[in-house]
Amino acid sequence: MSPKIAVVLSGCGVYDGSEITEATAALIHLSRKGAEVKCFAPDKPQMHVVNHLTGEPAEGETRNVLQESARIARGSISPLKELDVNDFDAVVFPGGFGAAKNLCNLAVKGKDMEVDPEVDTVLKGFHDAKKVIGLSCIAPVLAAKSLPDGVKITMGLPPTEGEENEEFPHSWAVPAAEAMGAKHENSDKPCNDACIDKENKVVTCAAYMYSGKPHEIYDSLGAMVDGVYELLE
Repeated sequence: MSPKIAVVLSGCGVYDGSEITEATAALIHLSRKGAEVKCFAPDKPQMHVVNHLTGEPAEGETRNVLQESARIARGSISPLKELDVNDFDAVVFPGGFGAAKNLCNLAVKGKDMEVDPEVDTVLKGFHDAKKVIGLSCIAPVLAAKSLPDGVKITMGLPPTEGEENEEFPHSWAVPAAEAMGAKHENSDKPCNDACIDKENKVVTCAAYMYSGKPHEIYDSLGAMVDGVYELLE
């Protein structure tokens, strides 16, 4: 039987939603493996809207996370509150700043972040049921906060002597995740591997935490999906 896998999106677009390359790569890899996929997203306003041409907030503009996520899911998507852990074998969270702004508030509060209550319920529900959780890019901070201390994750490489690495421009998130109790395992370019925590059934990959080329990000998501399937066996 084909595994049933939920994919949780956080909007549409890297700066204020799901990273589109990561989200579509996850969906393609899951499709190729024959998974039965259902997409979900919180039905709530985004933290803010970013003009992706300028990278600046669009003042006075509001968008809904579920409605924006429907762009990636081609309209086939449900509110996150309807996700029942009993209906699925695994859940996957693609990255993008929506994960840090709409699924939690890492972008604002750093290591003192809070996870959206619906997202927290999903993560803890899958973990308690000993079902597989996959996360890419910056999304592993969700596992760092919601799951037990010691959960193993990767988000690429940490800052070097406190300095940001231009190939890993968001490495500031690594010490934040460690401060929340996660154990970080390094993944260097081209980041085409995944970190597999067999005890907690968590699989993570660096994806666009590394400033890679689109095919490298695609391969990174492929490694994460392969890891999810390894833990499903």
